[in-house]
Amino acid sequence: MLDTIRPSLAGFFEGTNPTPPTHLGTRYDASGNFLLEPGNTVVSHLVKGSPSEAAVIEVRERMLAMPDADRLAFTPTSSLHMTLFQGIIEYRRRLPYWPSDVPLDTGIDDMTRLYLERLQGFEGHGPFKVKIVEVVPTGLTVAGATAEDSQILKAWRDALSVPFGYSHPDHETYAFHITFAYQIRRLADEQAAAWQDLFDDCLSFLEREAPMIELRPPAFCSFSDMKHFEELLVVG
Repeated sequence: MLDTIRPSLAGFFEGTNPTPPTHLGTRYDASGNFLLEPGNTVVSHLVKGSPSEAAVIEVRERMLAMPDADRLAFTPTSSLHMTLFQGIIEYRRRLPYWPSDVPLDTGIDDMTRLYLERLQGFEGHGPFKVKIVEVVPTGLTVAGATAEDSQILKAWRDALSVPFGYSHPDHETYAFHITFAYQIRRLADEQAAAWQDLFDDCLSFLEREAPMIELRPPAFCSFSDMKHFEELLVVG
């Protein structure tokens, strides 16, 4: 069954990826409960009450209705967002995920205050639009709606690396996404065809109902876990 699924989906199934999910035990537990994992980030939340938010939530509900959806730990709909630039996080206190001019043992709250200071007067690169390019077990892969939007997204990330004081190794190749869930267990191989059919149907649905995803302006946020991202400062 697995030989017929898209390569981008292979890593989500038992037969092609037997390794434990990366964040299991630090971000969430085996029962799907989210754990304390404080940090900060720059995200664009979905626009509340918008047609595109409604379409995205519909897709999330379809995924929840799958027989083995209990292998996924779903985040609340209120947390739905696209990450523009990854900030620091408690369990990633090492270079190059941390500014080299700040001690690695600096408290998360102190780091958040430091970034609030550094982001004062930050000039962004204007609005951008995104489209959905794929549906996967953990959510939606998105990209700039046009070549110009993709360049604007890149300009934002390049500019934000200055006040944050680092660039992640995947800075140039980062895949923008809207997370629905994290894997507790890899999905069952025998369900691969059903999941792929669902994702194909959901992508067609989104292309009709939400060709563009309506996003709020980018905001610097703090978080204690993956269930809520508190907007502290709209940037740019």
